Amino acid sequence: MAQKTLEKGLNGATAPVVNEPGRVRNVVLVGHSGSGKTTLVEALLAATGTIPRAGNVTDGTTVSDHDPAAVRQQRSVSLAAAPLMHQDVKINLLDTPGYADFVGELRAGLRAADAALFVVSAVDGVDDATTALWEECAAVGMPRAVAITRLDHPRADYDGTLQDCQEAFGENVMPTYQPMLDDDGQSVVGLIGLVSLRVLDYSEGYPPRVGEAEPEHLNPIADDRNTLIEGIIAESEDETLMDRYLSGELVSTDTVMKDLEKAVAKGNFYPVIPVCSATGVGLDALLDGLVSAAPTPLEHDLPVVTGVDGSPRPPLTCDPHGPLVAEVVKTTIDRHVGRVSLVRVFSGTLKPEQVLHVSGHGLSERGHPDHDADERVAHIYSPLGAQLREVPYCVAGDICAITKSGSAETGDTLSSKETPLLMEPWTMPEPLLPIAVVAKTRSDEDALAKNLGRLVAGDPTLRLERNVETHQLVLWTMGESHADVVLDRLRSGGVELDTEPVKVPLRETFGCTAKGHGRHVKQSGGHGQYAVCHIEVEPLPRGAGFEFVDKVVGGAVPHNYIPSVEKGVRAQLERGLVSGYPVVDLRVTLFDGKAHSVDSSDAAFQTAGALALREAAAAGQVTLLEPIDEIAVRVPESFVGAVMSDLSGRRGRPLGSESEPDGVHSVVRAEVPATELVRYAVELRALSSGSGTFSRTYIRHEPMPSHLAEAVSKEHAAK
Repeated sequence: MAQKTLEKGLNGATAPVVNEPGRVRNVVLVGHSGSGKTTLVEALLAATGTIPRAGNVTDGTTVSDHDPAAVRQQRSVSLAAAPLMHQDVKINLLDTPGYADFVGELRAGLRAADAALFVVSAVDGVDDATTALWEECAAVGMPRAVAITRLDHPRADYDGTLQDCQEAFGENVMPTYQPMLDDDGQSVVGLIGLVSLRVLDYSEGYPPRVGEAEPEHLNPIADDRNTLIEGIIAESEDETLMDRYLSGELVSTDTVMKDLEKAVAKGNFYPVIPVCSATGVGLDALLDGLVSAAPTPLEHDLPVVTGVDGSPRPPLTCDPHGPLVAEVVKTTIDRHVGRVSLVRVFSGTLKPEQVLHVSGHGLSERGHPDHDADERVAHIYSPLGAQLREVPYCVAGDICAITKSGSAETGDTLSSKETPLLMEPWTMPEPLLPIAVVAKTRSDEDALAKNLGRLVAGDPTLRLERNVETHQLVLWTMGESHADVVLDRLRSGGVELDTEPVKVPLRETFGCTAKGHGRHVKQSGGHGQYAVCHIEVEPLPRGAGFEFVDKVVGGAVPHNYIPSVEKGVRAQLERGLVSGYPVVDLRVTLFDGKAHSVDSSDAAFQTAGALALREAAAAGQVTLLEPIDEIAVRVPESFVGAVMSDLSGRRGRPLGSESEPDGVHSVVRAEVPATELVRYAVELRALSSGSGTFSRTYIRHEPMPSHLAEAVSKEHAAK
């Protein structure tokens, strides 16, 4: 029997502590925004006495200034942990944001959890994004259950929502309880257990009165009960049980319940439980189900570990006495506490005053390079929303928090100093919505860089890029809401900043051969400057770069000044000729010129080279080049036509589409100018009802249509 204690933490709060992995359940709540995840978590916390009443605990807004972005957006924007005790088992509830922009928080919750509870509103049903998430969990074999919420809403349709779930999520999604209606025929006041045949009556509030089902309860549930039992028996490890059941043998309730729990834990069966956070209906049934059927950390496959140098290591086991291996699943910066890291312990036991080795994977393109460091962890905490409650240890399989770590970032591995290890990384989608940020004043530049670095280190779905061609600081995000939250957090950290339109790195080139004459003759203060050069410019194939050819004969331009001409030409290429963009793919040939024995100089010939190139540009045809990306868009089949039409409207060239093996989705491929994709992350989401995703790869630059190039040139001239 596991020991359980309650440790006092900040503000006198208490925290549950267990010392056996078998007494832990890690459950992530997922579902679309507005399905009631956070409300359900708070109701479960109140039902178990963890908090005195339901309130905004999980998103941290009980501390009014904890996360201004969450308050302003009126929805969860980050992962929150909420542990509770039920039947002497610690259940770590991981509440995730429902909006697609915050997929990084969702992936962190999935990484830390051993089971997923899909929360579906009886008012809104199942959306495409939730279906896609179900498929993602199925791909990794994660056990799942479904809670249908908001039963008290006037437009609630439990039966219709259940049918939606079964159609969207597939086989073995079956109700284990059926709602019991009040005399008005609409209000849900109880549940009838389809296996246990128990009646849970909430008409007088929570907790319910529990009794055996009466004859009037049995007829309405007979068909659902038979379907459920047959489905459970079909997943039984006893291969003879179905034959015995079909032959008329009475299968005991205990046998069915045990088979149900095994099938759920293995990810082969998905129970549906009606729940109402406001009235308490189903809260105890849900808690009982999580304790009995959700897998323990002992039943969950652990990530692969290697040495920090990539050398192979034996597989981990969830053993409190094994080697310490934990992972930072999320890092945030709290304005009062500093850096707070949410940690899942996979092996060993994490204790205070322990020296840990922190190792991280290279994500240098996102501002998160390879790193290794040793540091001491002073305290271990059990997080409850914004609260941190100190605990004496955290065993394998459990979740905790540490603070003020100097180097630990999201995705990092924590291990012992003596045996440093590295866990395999988890995948994150690529951020595809760019935001250009600018410090308002020079004094804000350092603060902007420092705070951006912290945010990028804690959020793997952010990428920071200092574009050397456009000279912009670009923050790549998952969408508008994600960008709003990041900007809010920067500003709340005291950074004064603005945003500006993102510039796409265009380039210039010559469309035909042209000649240019550069003459720099100047008398100033008794010292003259004299340089003359003649050049010919020829366009080269795309990607050929720049060539400089010396064809001067007879010493018209002294040999020591020829590199000066090239240097001046190269400087002008970087500055641009017509629209201020770098000039590429051309050959410049120096074929004649003049020099003065006294007044010629390196600087004079640099200036003459630049002038010659500019004159050639005026005489020739300078063409703007825009980057072309190959894009792959994944959407349900029903959106393929709309996506292809939209891409054509973006000057895209379709390359075709292909159906995926699931028979539900297709991938549309096309070549599209990057200038047309700046806000495509937002526009695709609107076009596909949130179900579309895409990736993009740069392939080449090619000429921009003349009317668009003319507009760019006029804009540059106006500046």
